[in-house]
Amino acid sequence: MSEMSGQIELFLDELRRQNASAHTVRNYASDLDQFLVYFAIPGKEKPRVEEIDRLAIREWLGHLYEQRITAVSMRRKLAAIRSFFKFLLREGLVEKNVARMVRTPKAPKTLPAVMTAEQTNALVDGVAPAADKFERPYPARDLAIFELLYGCGLRISELVGLNLDDFDFNERWIRVRGKGKKERQVPYAGKASAALERYLAVREPDGDSGQTLFLNHRGGRLTDRGARGIVKYYAGTITGDSSIHPHSLRHAYATHLLSDGADLRAIQELLGHARLSTTQKYTQVSPADLMAVYDKAHPKA
Repeated sequence: MSEMSGQIELFLDELRRQNASAHTVRNYASDLDQFLVYFAIPGKEKPRVEEIDRLAIREWLGHLYEQRITAVSMRRKLAAIRSFFKFLLREGLVEKNVARMVRTPKAPKTLPAVMTAEQTNALVDGVAPAADKFERPYPARDLAIFELLYGCGLRISELVGLNLDDFDFNERWIRVRGKGKKERQVPYAGKASAALERYLAVREPDGDSGQTLFLNHRGGRLTDRGARGIVKYYAGTITGDSSIHPHSLRHAYATHLLSDGADLRAIQELLGHARLSTTQKYTQVSPADLMAVYDKAHPKA
């Protein structure tokens, strides 16, 4: 193990001790491994971390650009490098965080495509018929997944992390553990409640998964990847659009709440965003809604 790879492992261990999500640790590990591999190219002298300067990091970003890596991905990878060097600085292994001196690549300001309420309801309502038509093995579970993703705006990691004791079934509230293990309370509606009842009636956990809500075919906890696959399957089957993913339902949840008059700060709390600016990027008001507001509110309309 090289010196730098050992320091990366120490950094990842530190993230785990800080209760970073498994998804975050995996992403950081992947990004830092790419960083390490670049400097381990045969014939290229491998520098020690204290020898890496901002020019070396800019060279690495240039390499990513040549590999046609998107600006959004490059921003994430640079954020991982900055966090790594922040750790090294705190441990006294470097004199400064040189990654902070590198300009962040500009990302194109594009809005995510958001399904209309009609399209989203058609997708969710189509799960049960599709499961029956194609003889899916766990139709009740699959419907409950969709009802909670759209009905509560959950991240996929939050969904698969749910346990039975996170639910207040009488008052219809869920305790959700978001990024950084930050907890929030999210309500759920009647259709989600009915879907959960049907699923819990047939749910069969193994001996170690008694409290786990969503189970895989072995009776253990469903993984992020497994849940994503379920959403992609039904989206492709029902709508023909395989680009729809779990976050599409989260975008739709936020946008539809905003369109129906919900306060942006309330949506921020429901989504578990630390910053209001993040919520603003998740929500879109349709031109028709803007015109309705204009017609109603402007004195010259």
